[in-house]
Amino acid sequence: MSEFLVTIRPRYGEVDRMGVVYHAHYLSYFEIGRTEFMRSLGTPYAELETRGFRLAVVEAAVRYRRPALYDQELEVAVTLAQVGRATVTFRYELWDAEGAVLSSGHTRLGCMDEDNRPCALPRDVYSRLKAGMKPGTSSSETS
Repeated sequence: MSEFLVTIRPRYGEVDRMGVVYHAHYLSYFEIGRTEFMRSLGTPYAELETRGFRLAVVEAAVRYRRPALYDQELEVAVTLAQVGRATVTFRYELWDAEGAVLSSGHTRLGCMDEDNRPCALPRDVYSRLKAGMKPGTSSSETS
């Protein structure tokens, strides 16, 4: 799988008085994309939690290029950048309807057990994530 796309529209409560999306909401849009991408791979977050695993964001970055606007149709493009034994890194781009990149970024998530201790990703989840990577991207056995 090369990239996964999710269509969203900023809601009124996500914008300022000028109709521009507040900067923190971009991470929420990335999360929507990541959650749906994982679901498409057969690994919904809710299922991971019922199995006693958590994926916590340990690093996040956003680069803002152009403003996203109220009710504008947007697409979040998600790719897997790296899959390690206990971590996974996702990359994102937020596009407008004309295909212009409004923002880009990444998140790195670490796997934890029910007691919030770091642990390895379940083998089946690791395999599904690796299978969802774009050809030519890296995977690491030591993360």
